[in-house]
Amino acid sequence: MSDNLPPPPPEQPQASPWAPPAAPPGKPQRTGLIVSLAVGGGLVVAGALVALVYSLLDSVSDSIALPPARSDAPYSDPYDEEPYAEEPYDEQPYGEDPAVEEPVGEEPETVTSGPAAEKDVTITKCVRDSLIGWQHADLTIVNGSRSPAGYVVFVEFLDAKGTVLTDGIATTDDLAPGASVKVKAQGVGEVPTGTTCRVKQVTRDPM
Repeated sequence: MSDNLPPPPPEQPQASPWAPPAAPPGKPQRTGLIVSLAVGGGLVVAGALVALVYSLLDSVSDSIALPPARSDAPYSDPYDEEPYAEEPYDEQPYGEDPAVEEPVGEEPETVTSGPAAEKDVTITKCVRDSLIGWQHADLTIVNGSRSPAGYVVFVEFLDAKGTVLTDGIATTDDLAPGASVKVKAQGVGEVPTGTTCRVKQVTRDPM
């Protein structure tokens, strides 16, 4: 044999049947790309939020600063209300009632004092009380007028010389025309025996 022959190839190591299988060829790592995309997306979202907040603040400041918008609609014409037409009121003069008419030819009765009224009063008894010495007069009143009337009768009590010792008064109300009533005028104070009674004044007041 010649010495120029190539050396034999080295022996390949034999794989052990108990060794784990060899890992398949791995794919290229993309960690840097994912990180770059995440950072870029976060910046975009942050920029959008900042723009949205700025827009909201701007709109709020404009609504506060600007006065309310003035309407361009024309003003309506004022309402012309027609004045209230009052109906004429026919006021009757005070004290006049057309439905009530006074009888013609008859004048109303007036307060009467004097002989015309004194003739309606008669002294029926003039008595002195024996126990206390006071005098009184019993009277009868007859209404001689045309309408109901009230009477006030003043009576004087005199001694034998005609001196007035005391006096009394008698009254009656709403005595009908032609009707009569008995009343008493009482004197005040003790008087002597023989004292007389006299009608001093009579007032007749129509009702």
